[in-house]
Amino acid sequence: MEMSGSNVLLTGATGGIGAALAARLTAQGARLTVTGRQEAALKSAADACGAAAVIADLAVRSDVVRLAETCADTDVLVANAALPASGDLLDYTEEQLDRALDVNLRAPVLLSRLLAEHMVARGRGHIVLVGSISGKAATKSTSLYNATKFGLRGFALALRQELRGTGVGVSLVQPGFVRDAGMFAATGAATPNGIRTVTPGQVADGVVRAVRRDLCEVNVAPLELRLLSAIAGQFPGFAERIQARADVDGSVRQIVDAQRSRR
Repeated sequence: MEMSGSNVLLTGATGGIGAALAARLTAQGARLTVTGRQEAALKSAADACGAAAVIADLAVRSDVVRLAETCADTDVLVANAALPASGDLLDYTEEQLDRALDVNLRAPVLLSRLLAEHMVARGRGHIVLVGSISGKAATKSTSLYNATKFGLRGFALALRQELRGTGVGVSLVQPGFVRDAGMFAATGAATPNGIRTVTPGQVADGVVRAVRRDLCEVNVAPLELRLLSAIAGQFPGFAERIQARADVDGSVRQIVDAQRSRR
């Protein structure tokens, strides 16, 4: 599919990666609708790119249904919204667990279900699920985040097979460590030793490329991180030792500490 002239719904538009996505999608000629739960931030994001805006909290199930009903004419869904969900599992309350699972996994699954029905009826459409390399490789102190991203990856790959032949494509875009936006930019945490980063613009490029070419999985990360994540999927014990040497846990702890200081 081409973005030009297509109705595109973007979730998580008020974050740094979301802003880059909104700008790129608009530049591609998309008729863009953005969504988020904070009215002022969402209005600013919508005004910046001339998009329509729908306020919705993806942790509230009725809001997700209302969003899908309001945007039933969506040709391309870009499910980008996610919570960091970093930290040890024992530090989470039940309410925090539910919110992370709802925003990161349940909401994109439900939106895909509700919007795909209309796409299939029209015989065209595309669903882009923005995951993470954390959906391929587990790391210490990210058990909840890993759970949602591993789940999103499995969902995306299976849904793609289910919708084959309907005219509706499904793509999974998985960024590595992103600079200038996202968790590391927001908290000031350092990336793990020796790991290169990517830009929000590269993530946006990956999304556009996935839709245009109907790609199954796009990993937006340096070659070494793509190789390490592939190895981690097959040899998790070996990956533990590599991550310890790169001080991945130290980087995650910086993020967790910064998030706690803001509460």
